[in-house]
Amino acid sequence: MVPENAPYYRHTLEGPDDMPAHIKASLLGNSLTIPIRHGRLVLGVWQGIYLCEHRNRGSSRSLTLTVHGEIAQN
Repeated sequence: MVPENAPYYRHTLEGPDDMPAHIKASLLGNSLTIPIRHGRLVLGVWQGIYLCEHRNRGSSRSLTLTVHGEIAQN
């Protein structure tokens, strides 16, 4: 869907994979909201979390986790 070296976009500063990587990141998004119940992620049977690198030679990455909610009182 987003080939490298396509003639209809040009981004020459960081290599032929840079512009396609930006488009792929826009299509897939860069954040998630996942419910947590009893200290575990609440995912469907076939759901998973994947971290994708769209560059041919990716650099180091970091993740930021923000938790919202209430602590259950017994």
